[in-house]
Amino acid sequence: MDDIAIRVEGLGKRFRLRHAGGRTRYRTLREDLLGLPRRLLAGLSGRRDEREEFWALKDVSFEVKRGEVLGIIGRNGAGKSTLLKVLSRIMDPTCGEATVQGRIGSLLEVGTGFHPELTGRENIYLSGALLGMRRDEVRRRFDEIVAFAGVEKFLDTPCKHYSSGMYARLGFAVAAHLDAEILLVDEVLAVGDTEFQRKCLGKMAEVAGGGRTVLFVSHNMSAVAQLCSRALVLERGTVTFGGNVRNAIDAYLQASNTGSTIIKISEGDHHSSFSGARNIQLQVAEIIGAPCDQFAVYWKSLIHLRFRVSVKERMINVIFGFSLSTQEGTSLLSCHRYDGPNLDKGAVLEPGVLAIDLELMNPLRPGRYMIAFGAHNAVSRDILFLVPEVGCLEVLEVSASGEAGPTAHKAYVNTEARWQLRPYRDPIGSSDGL
Repeated sequence: MDDIAIRVEGLGKRFRLRHAGGRTRYRTLREDLLGLPRRLLAGLSGRRDEREEFWALKDVSFEVKRGEVLGIIGRNGAGKSTLLKVLSRIMDPTCGEATVQGRIGSLLEVGTGFHPELTGRENIYLSGALLGMRRDEVRRRFDEIVAFAGVEKFLDTPCKHYSSGMYARLGFAVAAHLDAEILLVDEVLAVGDTEFQRKCLGKMAEVAGGGRTVLFVSHNMSAVAQLCSRALVLERGTVTFGGNVRNAIDAYLQASNTGSTIIKISEGDHHSSFSGARNIQLQVAEIIGAPCDQFAVYWKSLIHLRFRVSVKERMINVIFGFSLSTQEGTSLLSCHRYDGPNLDKGAVLEPGVLAIDLELMNPLRPGRYMIAFGAHNAVSRDILFLVPEVGCLEVLEVSASGEAGPTAHKAYVNTEARWQLRPYRDPIGSSDGL
């Protein structure tokens, strides 16, 4: 047991979901008291609200050695965050056992404990205390935390005036500077802009290389492959694969293949930490004119995607974004735009359901690529919502005319160019043949 930092045996976590008949609403104390006799009679007669058991984790077992970096991957709702919350003692398991040897630091909810009325400086100490850091420990790391978050100018400004990106960056900076033997990390690389995400990845690499035990949950397969020595794949609360990182990623991506031209997006597939996540959400992604009964396009053909988005409140300055990346998480292309007269300020969205069509010539070689879709505010630059894994786009190995795609080269992007060969002539008129 001396070299084992975490041992999990038969772990299970059950939730009871209540399904009330009809529309559920909040009641006043008076309504509660007046309705008590009726509810008691309903209980005696056997009429009760329907309750469903949901196992977020079921019979999960694994071990993590000291100094090991273990990746945990799977689709949203697979049980990854629940597992980390059980290990960090935020919630108790329903059955099984989890033994942890060493002080735990958790990067589960960046910005946990921040109070909007307090300044950034005050919230650093408050959040550090909630995460288990002593005051002198926070004071010792204070300058590093502020420099990492990049909020020096706003340190004595109440956090209610921070953008969502600044708020999240400061929360990550505090949590990332914990002196813990075991670090539990849940999707921290979704924090902030691209530059800050690189800093996050660099910090995680530093932690991973420092001999600390790390459990790393992420949808960024490139980061998992780079940081982790081993990985688990979770599917509906159970471990479906455990072992080599490359094999784990392959198993996860294979299970993610939908085999349909339409992908329905659940609420859990969105990152919930962004400012507009409750007001605007992606519902469905569809590929128009698919060549077969799957989410696929021909090589060298037009990609026509349609995104169905639900808007709950009127929103302004909205710009939508789309990107394609490799299955390992390497970004290949992105575009941000909307169809309207004022491209700089973005779109005005009214409540309802929108259909957003996107067309582009496919520059990618045959293979599988991951789609991400989201939106940001054109003025504040804050991310409104993001679905990092809409689905897996298959680029077939043939064109629409039956021409075979390239297989010899390893590059992802294929492009056509005009080539010309001619004799070279120097300025004084001499000619050198090619």
